[in-house]
Amino acid sequence: MAGMVWAGAIMAGVLAIFTLGKSPVFRVDRAGAAIIGSVLMIASGVLSFEEASQAVDHKTIVILFSLMVVVANLKLAGFFELLGDFVGHRVKNQQQMLAATIAVSGAISAVAINDIVCLLFTPVVLLLCRKFQCNPLPHLLGVALASNMGSAATLLGNPQNILVGGLSKLSFTDYFLSASPVAALGLLATYGILAVMYRRELTEPLFFGDFEPVIVHRYLMKKSFATLMAVIAAYIAGMDLALTSAAGAAFLLVTRRVKPNKVYTGIDFNLLVVFIGLFVIVAGVAKSGLMSFFLHQFSFSEFGGMGFFAVVTVVVSNLVSNVPAVLLLKFFIPQQQPELWWKGLALFSTLAGNLTITGSIANLIVAEIALQQKVRISAWQYFRVGFPLTVTVTIWGVLWLQYLAK
Repeated sequence: MAGMVWAGAIMAGVLAIFTLGKSPVFRVDRAGAAIIGSVLMIASGVLSFEEASQAVDHKTIVILFSLMVVVANLKLAGFFELLGDFVGHRVKNQQQMLAATIAVSGAISAVAINDIVCLLFTPVVLLLCRKFQCNPLPHLLGVALASNMGSAATLLGNPQNILVGGLSKLSFTDYFLSASPVAALGLLATYGILAVMYRRELTEPLFFGDFEPVIVHRYLMKKSFATLMAVIAAYIAGMDLALTSAAGAAFLLVTRRVKPNKVYTGIDFNLLVVFIGLFVIVAGVAKSGLMSFFLHQFSFSEFGGMGFFAVVTVVVSNLVSNVPAVLLLKFFIPQQQPELWWKGLALFSTLAGNLTITGSIANLIVAEIALQQKVRISAWQYFRVGFPLTVTVTIWGVLWLQYLAK
């Protein structure tokens, strides 16, 4: 009983900080909360040090780190600036610019971690808006919403889908064929809702000034892009993603042209720490018996099936963030047709990120970068677009998965 109390208190404290983004009393962020929670799980006797070490899914950590190395090399090569230049030279009005921003953000987020895509692509969009002298708000919302939506299409698009891929052993191709129609419709809905809500701003003409030439490291870009495609191809072919992504990262680190420290600065080490800590904390909750208690109280198969599961996943993902939500909800996956439920967990935990501005780390990254350049995205501005988008696409996702289950 004492173990359940300790585990519940630790989990509640960590999730509170995850929800708020930081401690209201101390200067503790999400990464710090994950570390403190892990240490308390061991210190309180809920887990031994050996059990905590075994709880960490090392393959997931390797995959995240390796993909970050690949994307960091693309950044150093000027890939994202080149995309911005490509968009800037081809759009003729704001509607086309919004469509291009959504398409680029969504497509890249399907094969790279959406948090990093937002980190690298948001400054490019802000630069384009300054050059075109247009309101950046709808375009920034397009980056955030589309990055979440596009990342839902594959098991490589975001941290929670990578986690689901490792836990469920889902086929990359099988998941893509199931989720991509939902993501594609979601990207169209993203454009449609933004185009309607910001129709006045989007009708203002663009000012076409001179574009400064983009500095591109073509050899590094070709090498990095080819490596990313090789990793994806190997994963589709059935090879272990941890091995192939690690091999890709190692290959890119063998170079005479790029200083390793420049690559390492593009890696989100805080995210890696958060993952490690959450693995330990959730393992403690499971061992304490607290998760078994909740398992006896709830069963999604008894509460309306996939529709109820989708609602719970969206709500929990917004309360505690999507990665902790996956780690908690994995215990509730029914034994009948588990592949379908794992697909639902990956899909709905990602779609949940579009509901509120705090629903996804990608959203917060866009908002923080915009604020640094005096552009404020309020919670209401985000919600008035995110709410109808999330509801619409989630309903479509439920209907689509139910159709596939027949």
